[in-house]
Amino acid sequence: MRGEILSYDTTAGTGLISGDDGTRYDFTSAALQSPAVPAAGVRVDFVPEGAAATQILILAGSPTTTGVAGGYASSTDTTVAGFDWQKLFLSFEGRTRRSHFWIGWLILLGVGVVAGWLPIIGALISLALIWPNLAISVKRLHDMGKTGWLVAIPWVAATVFTIIGFVMVMGAAFAGGMGPDYYEDNPAAFFALMGPGVGAFILAGLVPLAFLLWIGLVEGDKGDNRFGPNPKGE
Repeated sequence: MRGEILSYDTTAGTGLISGDDGTRYDFTSAALQSPAVPAAGVRVDFVPEGAAATQILILAGSPTTTGVAGGYASSTDTTVAGFDWQKLFLSFEGRTRRSHFWIGWLILLGVGVVAGWLPIIGALISLALIWPNLAISVKRLHDMGKTGWLVAIPWVAATVFTIIGFVMVMGAAFAGGMGPDYYEDNPAAFFALMGPGVGAFILAGLVPLAFLLWIGLVEGDKGDNRFGPNPKGE
C-alpha cells in the first residue's frame, strides 16, 4: 500500500503515515527499509499490519532528510531533521505548525535586520524577504483553516493608516499656520493638531503586530482540513 508520512520524530524513532485507504498507521524506525530518514510529506510504500506500517520504502522523488548510518542524502535535499526549509520559505501550499512559523519568522527578522545595515543590496534583500514572509504566514493561516488571502490584512491596514497619518499630519501643519518655534513652546497645541495623525501611524504598526500574534499563537485545526494534513500528525 502507498501513503504519505504525516510526522516523524527522529529522537523517538516513531511516526505516523496516512495510507491511501484513508487509515492512519503508526510506525517505528525499525520498519524503514530505505537508507534515509523520512520527513512529513514524503510518499512511501508500506505493508500494513493492523494499525502499524511495516517494510516502509521511500518512493523515488520524495524529499528526505540526512541519511542514517550507512545511508546517504540527496544533493537536492532541503530538509533537516524533518524540517523542510524550502517548503517553509518558498511554498504557499499546505500547513505549518506554530513552532516552525516562529522559527522561520525569527530567521527572516534576523536577515532583515542585517540587510538594514547594507547599502543598496540590503534594500534588494528586504524586497526578496517579502515572499518568504508571505509564505510562512499563508501556511499558518491554512493550519488554522483560514484562507491565505487574509495575509493581505496587515499589509493593507499598514499602508492605509500610514497614508491617513501622513495626510492628517501635513494637513494639521498647514492649517495651524504656526512655525516650529510656536509648537516647541506650546506642546498642547502640537498634540491637538498632530495627535490624530500620530494615532494613525501607531495603528499602522499595531495592526500588523496584532495579526502576527493571532496567527502565531492560535492553535491550528485538529486533524486534516481543506489545506492538507495536520503538520503535527494529530
